[in-house]
Amino acid sequence: MPSRYILRLVAAWSAAVLIPFGAAHAAAPVEIDRIAVVVNSEAITERELQQQVLLVQRQLREQNIEAPPPDVLERQVLERMIVDRAQMQLARDSGLRVDDAQLERAVSAIAAENRLTPAQLRERLSRQGIDFEQFRDEVRGQLVRQRLREREIDNKVQISDADVDAFLAAQSGGGAADRTELHVAQILLRLPEGASAEQIERQRLRAEEIERQLRAGADFGRLAAAFSDAPEAMSGGSLGWRTPDRLPQLFVDAVRSLNPGGVAPVVRSPAGFHVLELVDRRSESMPVAAGRPVVQTHARHILIRPNEIVSEEEAVRRLREIKQRIEAGTGDFAELARQYSVDGSAGRGGDLGWVYPGDTVPEFERAMNALAPGQLSDPVRTPFGVHLIQVVERRTDESSPDRLRQQARQALRERRIEENYEDWLRQLRDRTYVEYKLDRYAMAAQPSGER
Repeated sequence: MPSRYILRLVAAWSAAVLIPFGAAHAAAPVEIDRIAVVVNSEAITERELQQQVLLVQRQLREQNIEAPPPDVLERQVLERMIVDRAQMQLARDSGLRVDDAQLERAVSAIAAENRLTPAQLRERLSRQGIDFEQFRDEVRGQLVRQRLREREIDNKVQISDADVDAFLAAQSGGGAADRTELHVAQILLRLPEGASAEQIERQRLRAEEIERQLRAGADFGRLAAAFSDAPEAMSGGSLGWRTPDRLPQLFVDAVRSLNPGGVAPVVRSPAGFHVLELVDRRSESMPVAAGRPVVQTHARHILIRPNEIVSEEEAVRRLREIKQRIEAGTGDFAELARQYSVDGSAGRGGDLGWVYPGDTVPEFERAMNALAPGQLSDPVRTPFGVHLIQVVERRTDESSPDRLRQQARQALRERRIEENYEDWLRQLRDRTYVEYKLDRYAMAAQPSGER
């Protein structure tokens, strides 16, 4: 099960501030929940929209991102809800389903990762003001959309041997290469399929105005939340740390000569216009040529994933206690991993087997490489959570040609999936019939350059 997506969803719902139902005095007038917009044949109500606006406002506050004006934020949230609803409709029409048994397994996994029973999870969410049935519906929707993406995008991406050959030729250059990682943020101004010359020019001018504001000192996260049509808009536009092979080549070329904090000139893709910021850059040396010596590490770990139920500070505290028990001889690493770790390796006592350079995320690899065999790390934060790492042993081996080709194929596949998914979402939105029932939502749905 794709638990990283579910955990993101748990954090979002746990942070939600839900509008109370039936809380008004009996004598007070009852406000009718009006329809805000119709997506194909289904309605999104004002109450649904306002609940999502409140949730996004909370998320932005927690990320220290200044929220855009209320009408602009409402436009962004409404557009995201339209796209999500269109995906759910397509999944349903295509026969994609998540049955009750699959949903229960997903909910049980969420509970287990938080060291709770499903009943305790329900009670915990209730105390936080979160309706459990709505929570289940959101979990089901997230699973359905993930399966839709896998069917429509992931399973159709093919990487040829010629693609792999070209990639390896570009990466080679003398035994060791600079394994650069880029932290890029983007603001996407989407273009509809078959956009007119007028639409293209209007979006280009908007993108250039955003670029001008950024160069004058405007906050990137705030402008992303206000204007970006990309999925990560409400996370300040951040794409996180990625190696160049996991970014569109267009992005890599645009930020290549930038210093951290620099903004690239506006670039055009089939999806629209992109405003890009290089947040930061970091690098390390790694072997790239087949037949050259490479150090492998036999490692194991215990992973705790922070969320709204278990904070990052709490995860760090727990792992420090576990480390103390192991070092004091009162706890066995493998048994503690089976008991506490939420990673798939927990059943193996946290054993990751023999790890090549580049197999793990950079934060994990740097901490692992600093350890001597038998040594325990301090708690290590990565995008997956907080880890306690132990190196079992090391050996020197040769990187085989087959392994290098496999890594290259996977890197190219991830890049192609990202590019195709963004384009697919644009096409899906363009095919969706949308009818705005209230004037302010019709206005809110227009890009600011068209008002």
